[in-house]
Amino acid sequence: MKIVNVILLLSLLPIASTLNAQDGPSKTFDISKGVNVSHWLSQSKKRGAERAAYFTELDVAGVAASGMDHIRIPIDEEQMWDENGNKEKEAFALLHAALGWMKKYNLKAIVDLHIVRAHHFLDKAPLLFSDAREQQKFGILWSELSEELQNYPVEDVAYELLNESVAKEHADWNKVYRIAYEKVRANERNRVIFIGPNRWQQPKYFEFLEIPENDPNIVLSFHFYTPHPVTHYTASWDIMKNYRGPVHYPGIPIEPTDTIGLAQETRDQIKNYTTTYYDKDVLEQIILLGVAKAKELNLQLYCGEFGSYDPAPDEIRYRWFHDVISLFDTHDIAWSAWDLKSNGFGIFTAEDLSKSKPTFKVPRRLLFQN
Repeated sequence: MKIVNVILLLSLLPIASTLNAQDGPSKTFDISKGVNVSHWLSQSKKRGAERAAYFTELDVAGVAASGMDHIRIPIDEEQMWDENGNKEKEAFALLHAALGWMKKYNLKAIVDLHIVRAHHFLDKAPLLFSDAREQQKFGILWSELSEELQNYPVEDVAYELLNESVAKEHADWNKVYRIAYEKVRANERNRVIFIGPNRWQQPKYFEFLEIPENDPNIVLSFHFYTPHPVTHYTASWDIMKNYRGPVHYPGIPIEPTDTIGLAQETRDQIKNYTTTYYDKDVLEQIILLGVAKAKELNLQLYCGEFGSYDPAPDEIRYRWFHDVISLFDTHDIAWSAWDLKSNGFGIFTAEDLSKSKPTFKVPRRLLFQN
């Protein structure tokens, strides 16, 4: 089993750690295969009964029955706090309910602050990295989250400080995440914290990520959507939005001849995928950048998001899933697929999650290869 291992906590309250980084992580927040519950407390306009009905205990039971062992829960500032900084009681009640269901079904949770008002992963110049007031508020959000969730055992619930930082300078991300990190550590010394590199958590930027020393309760997190013609084919928010031609994997994702006649803007957007060959060995070299960083720091490595958008041909998508997950298995990388059941990326069939043996949209044999 591929697991993420972190410090054991024997009570609900924080205690002083007896380990240091050179001892390596211990074996408590053990996870292997999981899924994100997107478009619930994040990236959604659903409220009230509609929001409550989108993700329920039946979904949690279905994830557990599938053989997965954890759920990453993205939450957004605009859902959890109003514009005056007051907690939205209904949203926090839903989060607590979900954590209770997960405990009931022996699933672990990663609470991920996905989007804040000053930072979205598609922003070109998010205020979080230029406005000191927004940075202070970011720290306050994490102080309040920590206070809200501190009584959950560290073996059950972990935190991710921010999803897919897009700071122009890597130093800005190192500076800003530390504000939130210090707020959590002031209240919870042993809480497990997931931290990823700047620029959409791509493995190639791990070299610029600076991690606090002597803290074994950190997990390095990356996301993996390479190459985009396979993972984001026709996605409206991505550079692939205007391309409808053939895609290939393994191979050069888009043959140059398939771009003839396209608008020059589209050809410019996708040109990087018309010359580079991708196969399992190429993907492994990218992932090994994260493996090397984790080994250097003696920390665990985790892929918090990966997946392939439905419009790409299933034959191509399934080859990609097979290769990526086999690499995760080879290198002891725990993972969480994007995502549960939303249109496009869902790995489950939404209406069948309540069954005792949930139906996978992505074949189970690809997700559970070992």
